[in-house]
Amino acid sequence: KVQRFDMTNGALAGDARSIQADCLLMSGGWSPTIHLASQAGAKAEWNAARQAFLPPNATQRWIGAGAFTGSFSTAEAIAEGRAAGLSAAGGTGTPAALPVVEAAPGDPDPAPVFEIKADGKSFVDFQHDVTAEDVRLAHREGFISVEHLKRYTTLGMATDQGKTSNFPALAAMAALRNATIPETGATTFRPPYTPVAIGALAGRAIGHHFKPIRRTPMHEWHMANGAEMLEVGLWMRPYFYRQSGSDVNEAYVAEMRNVRQAAGLMDISTLGKIDVQGPDAAIFLDRIYANGFAKLPVGRARYGVMLRDDGIVFDDGTTTRLAENRFFMTTSTAKAADVLSRLEFLLDTAWPDLRLAVTSVSDEWAAMSVAGPKSRAILS
Repeated sequence: KVQRFDMTNGALAGDARSIQADCLLMSGGWSPTIHLASQAGAKAEWNAARQAFLPPNATQRWIGAGAFTGSFSTAEAIAEGRAAGLSAAGGTGTPAALPVVEAAPGDPDPAPVFEIKADGKSFVDFQHDVTAEDVRLAHREGFISVEHLKRYTTLGMATDQGKTSNFPALAAMAALRNATIPETGATTFRPPYTPVAIGALAGRAIGHHFKPIRRTPMHEWHMANGAEMLEVGLWMRPYFYRQSGSDVNEAYVAEMRNVRQAAGLMDISTLGKIDVQGPDAAIFLDRIYANGFAKLPVGRARYGVMLRDDGIVFDDGTTTRLAENRFFMTTSTAKAADVLSRLEFLLDTAWPDLRLAVTSVSDEWAAMSVAGPKSRAILS
């Protein structure tokens, strides 16, 4: 059912009539898609002539053109797009055939209609069924901030992320507050509702990122001896040594044969290392491991298995007794932080009466594993 709207007095006019239709298109006004610029830190600014929020001058390395900047005519969009392309190309550009578009006379003159007074419900958000009356209710309840309005009514939280609904709702709230639209403000834009390639977000940031890179104390030795490094978690560990073979398969066979016939050294500095000290250190280890450590002699090491509360293996490693009240625990590389957190949690909550301290010394000690029939001779 449709009815004519008289722009001069802002009211419905004439008789309503029914039209059969397969599809009904809704409009939320001319709202440029500025989500990506807003995510980059550009605060949207109200443009009274365009009756829309537009991005300010670029704060990062992006160039705007077309409706994004408030140029709604086709001729303006093509002209700005060409200028933006030339600017992005450093002013050199590549000759390309551009369509010739005749500029329409005059300038787009938006005439926004935010709400049409009519019988029944007047929907603002077509997906979440938010009505103009819901906006008025939010105002009466004191939710006059745009962020509060959004969460009170679930306005703009559907799949279009407010593309068709936010602007009319903001205008309605502004009218209720006797304020202008820029005084009322706009909601914080979420990430673009149209998927954007990660490469576009990364831009020119293609070097090292914030993820740290951890290297063992023997890293330089590995590199000097032809090691191909492999990223394991945050650590760089030797994958194989090219002097043992031209590729990984040849190197594996050569290194394996050498270990079986003579001996081999392996940098295990990436293993987690935890210093356990205190009068109750042995009691603590007996509780966290499935096997006992209280009777382990000083100067000896023992393999231990740590279980979760449901009996599943949590981690394993060797623990050496350095003194009567001091143990040196090792964990797997991947679980080093998790094991330390678990030990600290148990000491704080389950057994706060135990007298001991656990300290991560993973970065304090280098470690090497020696294996093979000649390993004892090497150590002696």
